Amino acid sequence: MLSSVPVRRFTWRTGQWHRPGLEYLVSTQRHHGFESHEEELLLLTADFTGILLEALAQPFRMCFDTAEGRVEHTPDFLLLMMGIPFLIDVRPAHRISFDDEVKFAASAEIALAMGWNYAVVTGWRDHVVGLVDSLSAGRREISDPLGLQPQLLAAAAEGPQPFGELVERCSLPAVGRAHAVHLLWHRRLGVEMSGPLRDSSMVRLSPARQLAVGRW
Repeated sequence: MLSSVPVRRFTWRTGQWHRPGLEYLVSTQRHHGFESHEEELLLLTADFTGILLEALAQPFRMCFDTAEGRVEHTPDFLLLMMGIPFLIDVRPAHRISFDDEVKFAASAEIALAMGWNYAVVTGWRDHVVGLVDSLSAGRREISDPLGLQPQLLAAAAEGPQPFGELVERCSLPAVGRAHAVHLLWHRRLGVEMSGPLRDSSMVRLSPARQLAVGRW
């Protein structure tokens, strides 16, 4: 499975309706293909979990028989997380047809037989999209010659506090914001996710956690 290649190629041409592309994931340290904005958001959110080990786009094509005849379906992603894989189809809720439901049911049966989890991603809450997108700006490694990250962690250790107040407590707040976002993405700091990231968002020091390590 790990040596598989996507069933379809990710191509671009003038006038196409869907939006394919490549998304870089910190968890795997390489780019992964997607065919829509919704799939791109799934990859970004999976990367944010901190437990993603591998992401396989369009991992296989399955064929099965229905009352209407033979049907083919290619699930969108197989996400290998710490503990158990997730087989995932992505389709906006308003575009799911009866034929799609049949294909998703078949995907669920395959996942059950393999001992995987299965989900259909039908959409995202607006504030989740904005929050994860904002935090993704800090996902890549950044140098810290001024030692701002230890200052932020020390301040956060004193207890929960608004994001704006936290960054003001470091020696260079304007630069400290970028480092605070970096710490949030890598979950060394935690933030309430009930709304977009604002200066009023409550931030706290994250408990020690196990990093996503290992292989499939």
